[in-house]
Order: sequence, then structure tokens, then C-alpha cells
Amino acid sequence: QVQLVESGGGLAQPGGSLRLSCVTSGFPFSVYPMSWYRQAPGKGRELVASIASRDRRTTYADSVKGRFTISRDNAKTTVYLQMNSLKPEDTAVYYCNKVANLVPWGQGTSVTVSS
Repeated sequence: QVQLVESGGGLAQPGGSLRLSCVTSGFPFSVYPMSWYRQAPGKGRELVASIASRDRRTTYADSVKGRFTISRDNAKTTVYLQMNSLKPEDTAVYYCNKVANLVPWGQGTSVTVSS
């Protein structure tokens, strides 16, 4: 059974940091590129960052470039998102998933950036 379990969200002040984790199971994690997505209140889901499976090449949305870092640990079937210099507009529920041929979404982890 495919599972995506996100964690690490919470309340952060502007300029602060959070590290999100997504533990996966039920599919061969190491062969698939993975992404983090987010959905802000009242908005659609958007792609935040992606990481390739082998060379671990990364790509980022312009809105997070230079502030967020995606990484992965294939042995732990886990993908991470280090978020620095957080802004109020980063407030959203964050999800991980494959880059293509998406599997069922997890519950996400909520991030609120506010003073």
C-alpha cells in the first residue's frame, strides 16, 4: 500500500526556518523523482521543488529559490524540505509526491508563518 506521511510543519516567525520530512512506502522510492507541493488557503496546489532520483538534480519555484532546499535519503525512502527565511506567503499545507504518475496524497503538514 502506497503511503506518504509528511511531518515537520508548525508555526514559524518571518525569517525563521522549518524542516519538513516525507516518509514514503509502497513504491520503489529510489527510482522516482520526487517533489514537494503546497496549497495555500483558498488557492490551488502548486509545485515548490523537485529532486531527481539518481543525480539528485534539483529545481525550485521562483518564489522559493535560494530559500528552500529539497533533499532525499533513498535508504530511508524519505524526502526533505529545508525552509529558511520563511515569509508569510509561505503559509500553506505542504505535501510530497512523485513528479509524475502521482500516487494518493498524504495528509500534508501545515506551515504557518506569522509574527
